[in-house]
Amino acid sequence: MKYIVNTSHNPAYNIALEAYAFRELMDEDELFILWINEPAIIIGKHQNTIEEINKEYTDAHGIHVVRRLSGGGAVYHDLNNLNYTIISNKSDEGAFDFKTFSQPVIATLADLGVKAEFTGRNDLEIDGKKFCGNAQAYYKGRMMHHGCLLFDVDMTVLGNTLKVSKDKIESKGVKSVRARVTNILDQLPEKITVQEFSDMILEKMKETYPDMTEYVLSDEELAKIQASADQQFGTWDWTYGKSPEYTIRRDVRYPAGKISTFVNVENSIITSIKIYGDFFGVRGVEDIEKLLIGSRYEHSDILSKLQTIDISQYFSRMTVEEVAKAIVA
Repeated sequence: MKYIVNTSHNPAYNIALEAYAFRELMDEDELFILWINEPAIIIGKHQNTIEEINKEYTDAHGIHVVRRLSGGGAVYHDLNNLNYTIISNKSDEGAFDFKTFSQPVIATLADLGVKAEFTGRNDLEIDGKKFCGNAQAYYKGRMMHHGCLLFDVDMTVLGNTLKVSKDKIESKGVKSVRARVTNILDQLPEKITVQEFSDMILEKMKETYPDMTEYVLSDEELAKIQASADQQFGTWDWTYGKSPEYTIRRDVRYPAGKISTFVNVENSIITSIKIYGDFFGVRGVEDIEKLLIGSRYEHSDILSKLQTIDISQYFSRMTVEEVAKAIVA
């Protein structure tokens, strides 16, 4: 395994760096990156950005909004939030195994006198309060796993920037987002800085992987990453895209995630469809959208079409019946 030192706090650049390491450094079997963003909302790959954020608030406070490559939900980052990325060619061994990839974090916290545990589909918690969410992406047999650690994040800003849907809050059985999360710093017996915590995580990785060495990006590689940040990850088209026109909308939440569908129907035939949500999947839902265009907007027809593919590749831990029901009852 190799690690990359990244001192940038620009979220578009940091996502571009992740993407470069993930898609271009294919000869590196395993890579590890730690990074910190300026205040930003990082949107999941399948989400409808405008419905996930309080745009008036983000615009007024200069908060970046950037879409990442992985699925899952929107998260708030600031300079007291630590992010980590693990990239591996061993995708079959760890597919959706969030727990395994979270062990260095749990072990570091144990060294600091804090007991953390893995819960739900992708969370890390201390005393029932979430301090880390995880997500994964796949590309040509390669996996990227990343997590965001709430170290000393401004919870007031976090609550103001994210429009968390009511069904998600109710599904957790509590009344507010703020009641469900905690900062790591608040749990530590002895206070340290986020940079000191970052250094401890890196040392724990080196301890876990004794042969770990640094991968130093060349000037040419750094230029490519900056170009990617400027031309893709920092653009309006990538982050927002065009809000879909639709005649029918459905929102359905399952334990494995939420699916929102926007469908244009003419004469009972699907002419266009967009699928959003905080679900995880190995493949992009664009394949599903193309598959369903031209189908009758009937449950039996949708189910029949979806049964021709391996639905688990697109919606992890959901059945084909659940996905069909999310599109049309």
